[in-house]
Amino acid sequence: MKLTRRNLLIISSAGVAATAMGSLPAFASLTDDAINELTGGAALGEGAITLTAPEIAENGNTVPIEVDAPGAVAITLFADGNPVPNVATFKFGPLSASRSASTRIRLATTQNVVAIAQMEDGSFQKASANVKVTIGGCGG
Repeated sequence: MKLTRRNLLIISSAGVAATAMGSLPAFASLTDDAINELTGGAALGEGAITLTAPEIAENGNTVPIEVDAPGAVAITLFADGNPVPNVATFKFGPLSASRSASTRIRLATTQNVVAIAQMEDGSFQKASANVKVTIGGCGG
């Protein structure tokens, strides 16, 4: 093989790409770590919390999310494909009329949105939804 500028560029680009692939962060494990930190490793129940998210989001910059958890003290939203998985935390006082919240979040790619609710009795409930993003919101 004759070493030309073009061949050198191809070889160096392949080397840089191979190096970058080995150093990509595992976003799902970041989410798992954040959830374990929030819950202290406690078991997560399911069914007492409702998470409403679109199945397909045309634009990842503004994805509407609604969460409802009767009896919750706090609700935390995570997006497992974002560089920073913790998206929002909603805290409710004893006089809160409803234990629900709605917001718009930014999603980088197609990913799972996870809601963790801390209930009044100290237990934790989980709900998740997969959102397919056609145009990324975090630089994509």
